[in-house]
Amino acid sequence: MNPQIVPIHRIESREDGMLFVRTDGIIDTMVNAPLIVAGLLVVALTIPLQTTFATTRTLDLILNSDGSTNISSQIDVDSSNYELRLFGPSVDNFVATGDDGTILSGDIIDDKATIETGDYSSITINYDIHDLISKEGRVWTFSFDSPTRYSLLMPENSVIVGMNILPDNMEQLDSQIKLEIPTGPAQIDYIFSTPIETPISSSESSFDPVTVGLIVGPIAAAAIASVIVAKKRQSKPQLQTDVIQISKPKIDSLNPETIFNLRPEMREDDKEIVKFISKNGGEVFESDLRKKFLQPRTTMWRAVKRLERLGVVEIYKKDLLNMVKLRNDLEEEN
Repeated sequence: MNPQIVPIHRIESREDGMLFVRTDGIIDTMVNAPLIVAGLLVVALTIPLQTTFATTRTLDLILNSDGSTNISSQIDVDSSNYELRLFGPSVDNFVATGDDGTILSGDIIDDKATIETGDYSSITINYDIHDLISKEGRVWTFSFDSPTRYSLLMPENSVIVGMNILPDNMEQLDSQIKLEIPTGPAQIDYIFSTPIETPISSSESSFDPVTVGLIVGPIAAAAIASVIVAKKRQSKPQLQTDVIQISKPKIDSLNPETIFNLRPEMREDDKEIVKFISKNGGEVFESDLRKKFLQPRTTMWRAVKRLERLGVVEIYKKDLLNMVKLRNDLEEEN
């Protein structure tokens, strides 16, 4: 009889019906398989990291009085299709521009934006988000875990009543407070210091003078002290600026009607923007234009860029915001 028939007969007679096959190199296979899988994972993870490498150069946040936050970031990229993770899914007025101001196309899905960067090595991102601020009673809370250092501009007439971090710098800009925040989680509580015109009920009166007074008093004193120190530090540069302004001759911007005659092809809605800028001394913040004409960021930015291409205005940064200024050297087109 053939001795090889016996083990096969025993395997087929098992009730569970399983067939066991002997493999001489099974130990070597079990040892080498995880190494092969790990190597494939390393290769798979390395490829997207190389194609989507980017560096955040600047990150600026502006808290609005309606509870939204404006995000502005300048990013260095090295690929034609850049995927950006946003700071939340509730995004409005998203605009991506190249380093020359050209608006870039892209798609947004949830909290991710895919941007066609083309040949640009540096892009600027602007959008509004509604996921960083919450409100309970009179107290608003800003919460943000940032991967990089950033600047934060508080809303107008707001008073900080608590924070869990120590900012790198703090200064007063008219009715707003500007902070430089380090990397990591940050939480800032604030209220608005608008006067109350309606009578205060008995239940409210027990909260305002006691609770708010105890919270706001010491912090307000510290904020005032910080403002005084900041103003003293800025006093010397301010004097130098005043001297320069006095020594330079005053140059008025062109009259709107003169601009319209030199640029007869200008759109009617753009003419209204020019008139508003002229009435406000020849230069305004882009944010003021959006508030005046109730336009989203994308629409107003395109209008401003049209005026820039016509040579009517110039755009520059002031206090980390876009300033739009009428040019005084407008020439007639040939």
